Amino acid sequence: MSDVDTRQIERMKDIHARQKRAFEAERHRSLEERKSDLKKIEDMVKRRAADFVEAINADYGRRSGAETEIAEIGFMIADAKHARKNVARWMSVRRKDVPMTLKPGNAYVRREPKGVVGIVAPWNYPMQLALAPLTAALAAGCRAMIKPSEFTPRTAELLKETLGELFSEDHVAVITGGPEVAQAFCSLPLDHIFYTGSTQVGRLVARAAAENLTPVTLELGGKSPTVIANDFDIRQAAKTIAWGKFFNAGQTCVAPDYVLTPKGSEHDFAEAMIDEVRAMWPEAGENADYTAIISDRHYQRIEKLVEEARSAGAEVLQAEFATSPQQGVRAYPPTIVINPPTDIALMKEEIFGPVLPVLGHDGMSDAARFVNERDRPLALYVYARSKDTARRFLSRTISGGAAVNVPMLHLSVPDLPFGGVGASGQGAYHGEDGFLTFTHERAVFEAPVWHPSRLIRPPYGKMFEFFKKLQSG
Repeated sequence: MSDVDTRQIERMKDIHARQKRAFEAERHRSLEERKSDLKKIEDMVKRRAADFVEAINADYGRRSGAETEIAEIGFMIADAKHARKNVARWMSVRRKDVPMTLKPGNAYVRREPKGVVGIVAPWNYPMQLALAPLTAALAAGCRAMIKPSEFTPRTAELLKETLGELFSEDHVAVITGGPEVAQAFCSLPLDHIFYTGSTQVGRLVARAAAENLTPVTLELGGKSPTVIANDFDIRQAAKTIAWGKFFNAGQTCVAPDYVLTPKGSEHDFAEAMIDEVRAMWPEAGENADYTAIISDRHYQRIEKLVEEARSAGAEVLQAEFATSPQQGVRAYPPTIVINPPTDIALMKEEIFGPVLPVLGHDGMSDAARFVNERDRPLALYVYARSKDTARRFLSRTISGGAAVNVPMLHLSVPDLPFGGVGASGQGAYHGEDGFLTFTHERAVFEAPVWHPSRLIRPPYGKMFEFFKKLQSG
């Protein structure tokens, strides 16, 4: 472990202790304080937008400024604004009915902050996936520690600077460092851990948290399928699938990971996808709007996946490309792999890059069987002209979220819960669901000074028999 990591771990432990003390001293931030916290996030993102675009671009080697504006800046402004508008309603006490046998009395649920929470953010959307959970935590009245990814160091330092200007460290703090720091972070006795990243690392986070019985939210990934029904024009489908797949060069947890198209249309669909890529990202290798791969290791992994598929006999189509990692930009060509064997790594691992396998299906029942034989995906997309066809397909399958006739946009609806199921994660956030992630719903029953329950204590007799009859109706 480096000296820098050692110092960061010591700093992290000190901050955790200070946040714990601060929370004990002020357990319930007022509505106005919470709204002020959220307004600070909103205003900071607006004010420092250009700095975040520049930092993320530098971390990637080339990150489309437009994609950063859409997926990070715009998303976070809307997210913070939505939370500020609705936090009063989210905080309100929930009254509950009291059964006749327990009257008189009042039952209600208090929504209380969990305490000091930890947020482990990934590299693929390094600003959004740090600040969106933070927004939810602040709305809930929690104190938060954020561990950004070491793959995006410039963005991490900018988060540390900007949040440090808004909040004291005993309220919000950013902890930088490598895997050793992240491991120590997840081993802290936090009141909740929110992790976004790979399924493999998610298991390690859950194990570390289990030592302290810390509850976790795991926003993972998986192979999100896209299914095209027989009644849908494949060229029309290609228009939005190409955007969803190659946005951020496929480095998106809910990007279409493979496509099931009616058998016999695989080549036509693949050609349509390449045509769409040419239209959206002409000369993609040198196009500033086509995002690079985050690191050499990730680039080499994608190359290996494609070469294994090619060696296994799959047909590979790639858009024209005029760059290589040797030229200083790790841009990988938009790639379609037609009918790869289903037992190779490309069809087993989440791709997380600009490579799309395309396979044929023999109808929607066959497609549903294919999807259900694999781990539960984070997202599922179905293209069908008939709403009944799409809804029947959804009823036959399970996924964290889903969208019909378009990819990814379900996660931009503020009041839809976003999260996985099974291997793609546990728990959800966005909107009120994010607020509830960092909230303890405390059940309360208030009885008057004298309550009839006194009459049904031992020795049990006639009054007990009377209450038993009331309960049985």
